[in-house]
Amino acid sequence: MRDTPDPDCLDSRLLDEFQRDLPLVPRPFAAMAESLGTTEGDVLARLRGLRDKGCIARVGATCRPNTAGASTLAALSIPTPRIEEVAAIVGAEPGVNHSYLREDDWNLWFVATAPSDADLAASLARIEAASGLAVLSLPLERPFNIDLGFRLRGPRAAMILDRQADMTALRDDDRPLMQALSGGLALVSRPFAELAGALNRSEADVIARIGALSAARILTRVGVIVRHRALGWVANAMVVWQPACVETAGLALSRVPGVTLCYQRRTVPGVWDWPLFCMIHAQSRPEAMAVLDRARALPELAGASHKILFSTRCFKQHGALIEAA
Repeated sequence: MRDTPDPDCLDSRLLDEFQRDLPLVPRPFAAMAESLGTTEGDVLARLRGLRDKGCIARVGATCRPNTAGASTLAALSIPTPRIEEVAAIVGAEPGVNHSYLREDDWNLWFVATAPSDADLAASLARIEAASGLAVLSLPLERPFNIDLGFRLRGPRAAMILDRQADMTALRDDDRPLMQALSGGLALVSRPFAELAGALNRSEADVIARIGALSAARILTRVGVIVRHRALGWVANAMVVWQPACVETAGLALSRVPGVTLCYQRRTVPGVWDWPLFCMIHAQSRPEAMAVLDRARALPELAGASHKILFSTRCFKQHGALIEAA
């Protein structure tokens, strides 16, 4: 039986109410505790427990793709007998931060991140050389919604449309901070002070920079980063589309309750001709298909070809690689 939080307990409120907007104050967990009507020690203990059970990846941040570093969504078409072997090769790359088996001929999908375009190309080349398989690389072209912080309880709601990042806010010394946030904050009373000490900066400067990067949409979310499969969201489908107009279809699709991510990616003519992607996270396949039915009914997707790639296994999930190790 899956060990998940009771829907009425404080664990569930932590997961629902703090996936974004972590209090940017010297003692954030005390501020969370005040909101929840408990103690700082209780919040820290609960977060440690959720992390140890695999229900959360970290308390930290997600970084917008292709801002402080480079990234792509990539796939491999792996013969079934080699899936374990090749998944291990992919997972060994430090910059691979998500890796999933999906129901398609292109069956292993992964997000590759790196400090630069050259480093990213080298990472994909190493995977090709070690596996003997061609990597399909599909860089992001336009995000419609890239914030996966959806509520786990109650009715499904439409996600907030993405807005353009303000790259003028990014400073060279932000990269070590962003890398640390991708790895996660220490679950201690003053995590920003501990992070500041590691970076040889002041606590006030660290808090101010996190706020500035969040306001600029360079950090897409600061808060509790959950592991959805561990929490019962096991019917997760990547759906790809060929609409008449990607922009209008993407804007409409991203507003469908239950669509949790939506973006346009580069195509590879004759190999991958699906420019529009969305993710549906659900607790069962019928629930996921009900969301898809609402999407298919959109006038903007009338007549659009699509295919569904349910994920069947997660091999790897952690933060992005922004700075070279």
